[in-house]
Amino acid sequence: MTDAISAVPKPRSLARSTAIVVVGFGLAKAISLLQTVVIAGQFGVGEAMDIYVSANRIPETLFTLIAGGALGTAFLPVFSGLLTENRDKAWRTASHVINTIFMLTLLLSVVVFFLAPWLVGQVVAPGFDAAAQEQTVGVMRVLLVSTIIFSVSGILMGILQSHNHFFMPALAPIMFDLGILFGVLVLLDSYGVYGLAYGAVIGSALHLGVQLPGLFMFKAKWTASLGLNDPELWRIFRLMVPLVGGLGVFSLNFIVMNNIASQLGTGAVAAVDWGWRLMQIPQTLIGTAMGVVIFPTLSALSKLGDLAGKRAALSGALRFILIGSIPSAVGLVLVGRPLVSLLERGAFDPAATELVYSTLVFFSLGIIVYSMLEVVARGFYADKDTMFPLLAGVVGAAVNLVLSYVLSGALTLDNPSTAFPGGLALANSLGVAVEVVLLTIVLRRRWSGIDGRALLRATAKTSAATAAMAAAILGFNALWGALGLADGGTLYTVAHIGGQVVIGGAVFLGAAYLLRLEELWTMANIILRRKPAPTVA
Repeated sequence: MTDAISAVPKPRSLARSTAIVVVGFGLAKAISLLQTVVIAGQFGVGEAMDIYVSANRIPETLFTLIAGGALGTAFLPVFSGLLTENRDKAWRTASHVINTIFMLTLLLSVVVFFLAPWLVGQVVAPGFDAAAQEQTVGVMRVLLVSTIIFSVSGILMGILQSHNHFFMPALAPIMFDLGILFGVLVLLDSYGVYGLAYGAVIGSALHLGVQLPGLFMFKAKWTASLGLNDPELWRIFRLMVPLVGGLGVFSLNFIVMNNIASQLGTGAVAAVDWGWRLMQIPQTLIGTAMGVVIFPTLSALSKLGDLAGKRAALSGALRFILIGSIPSAVGLVLVGRPLVSLLERGAFDPAATELVYSTLVFFSLGIIVYSMLEVVARGFYADKDTMFPLLAGVVGAAVNLVLSYVLSGALTLDNPSTAFPGGLALANSLGVAVEVVLLTIVLRRRWSGIDGRALLRATAKTSAATAAMAAAILGFNALWGALGLADGGTLYTVAHIGGQVVIGGAVFLGAAYLLRLEELWTMANIILRRKPAPTVA
């Protein structure tokens, strides 16, 4: 029990871990943005980008279902518990998981390799012509190599995070993006869209390599066995089954979106991907970072049976997310059009720019709901309940599926004027919102509350501060246009975005100070090792 108690980090340790993860993800996203600028200049919103995005759907889904979120979420609570009881047994189980998942991923990748022509033509991109489908098949087969590598690397992240070590896992996404950047800068001219795929394979190898020293740091012991008679292995797999179902539903959403978008005209697939990529920047820094850091803590508290501790940890995490995601969502809408203009740097025509911006606007709601999902779902996983999140995910997916056809114009494809890729983004965000509401209601009942008053107070104050921020940005935009600076070159666009961010951020912080949004200052004070701010009731 002492070991379990020591596994629960202090608030300052949590804050610093969060800062490490946020910085790591931030650097990865900065590199990703650089990739996006180069890719946009090379491909624009056109067929080549449609091909790469479509080719990545099945390999990405394969990783997500087998060795990604499902396994990591099931593995971490079990492995953390074993570490507090018997370290040799913990490492033996970890070895069994790594070996078994690697072999399973390898086998399924071979199957997908041979089925790729059918998968592309019938499932992923039926709207592509024969030449585009053939190229999509080739790129997909290259990307399967990265899926096999990630089958090991993804488990290593869970092992290191179980030890509350976040530095190397935070470096891993940076290394992956550096690999892709190498493909963009060095291989793109010679190999075209295949250069992106080769870069992804290089990046996945770097993603694995940067974490290997952590195994030596924590004195890992590897056993060359599948361990099919290991009860802990099957315990993890039993927890995985509902998770695989839930993530399968999530992945199906994007395959359906890709299927529909491929029939909405050239550039629709790329436009949806652009909107998703840009939304993922703040969502990753806010939601994913907090989810990664809080999960080991929730798992340790659950093992201790500390219900009050779980409520406090979840509520604090959700308040951090709301304070960060609400202004980010509104800000992305207001800054979105010049941001897209800056990234594409003349590679898009006005119609393509508007296409990308429309998907970005409707994905912006996802910053809030996806970020909340990262934490709320982990509350269930910490309690080793993977079934209800699956049921909630199915409901959300059903909402997304119906709305995708209705809002995108897919029901009237005989009339091209009704095509609206932004409707796919809105349907996706609304589906996840329904899922989050269901999860929050049930978790609140199970845990006898989640500090609802504090959450509502933080939401109200953040919304008010965000409204002041939006008014300031709109006023700045009006002044910018009145001075005739809206049609300037790249430097004017950079200055415009910089002005929006600085003025909007300053007004938000000022309003937050006047409204006494204590959580914002508490986080900063903990990280900077100052005296804590007054406790929020």
